[in-house]
Amino acid sequence: MSENIIYCYSGSGHCLSMAKDLARQLGDTDIVLMRSLPAKLDAREAKRVGFIFSCMAGGLPGDVESYVKKIQIAPDAYRFAVEQYAGYLGCGLRKIDEILRLDYWTGISNHSTAIWLMPHKLTFPPTSPEKAQTRIDKKVAEIAAAVRDGKRSEKRPPKMAPFELMSKGLGKTHAQRVKKFAANENCIGCGTCVQLCPRGNIRLEGGRPVFGQNCIGCLSCVQLCPKAAINIGKITEKRERFPSSRVTPAELCEKIIHID
Repeated sequence: MSENIIYCYSGSGHCLSMAKDLARQLGDTDIVLMRSLPAKLDAREAKRVGFIFSCMAGGLPGDVESYVKKIQIAPDAYRFAVEQYAGYLGCGLRKIDEILRLDYWTGISNHSTAIWLMPHKLTFPPTSPEKAQTRIDKKVAEIAAAVRDGKRSEKRPPKMAPFELMSKGLGKTHAQRVKKFAANENCIGCGTCVQLCPRGNIRLEGGRPVFGQNCIGCLSCVQLCPKAAINIGKITEKRERFPSSRVTPAELCEKIIHID
């Protein structure tokens, strides 16, 4: 068992990139992906257990809340969480805190990957992707120091009640949105989208992706398609993708990534 475990949800790679950078600074860390049921739910031997995730519709992404409830952590383990968000913090940190009482928590803004909603460059506060990454790199160093020192946040994460209501309606939003997923003529039938889908919601028929209804909205298929061939209706056709350049599709498909 590694000294540190970081549970990470990442759709386009940015949260996994942050988890990898933090793991390098902490050393001896298992990064356990939460895109589907985590491969490791027993974390009782770890001294530090962390969570890194993105804000989705104001709340926790995918099935993360149900996964966190299944994770076993030693009573004396140090617990921390980091959220990446576009324009608002949401209620995700509070949700995790209510389940296992965090010692330390923080958030940082990045460009939005929900390009069906808005171009990623409209993120608030306005900044370039390069400057946003530099800011995140600096934040990771601060988080690593805080975790090593056992820093404790003075307050609990905010409840952000309106965003809790928003996140509860996410299922209905996905049910309508998945009907608009389609691949255009740029598709080369490589199967990257099939491999990335955490729910097995995409299959190839005649070399073309076919989309089912079991979608959690991670947008990995949209963001990491090598030909930017997958769209959600017409609204995303002219919008620039924003995947992490530091993470490969293969890494997002991993269950556990160990970093010494």
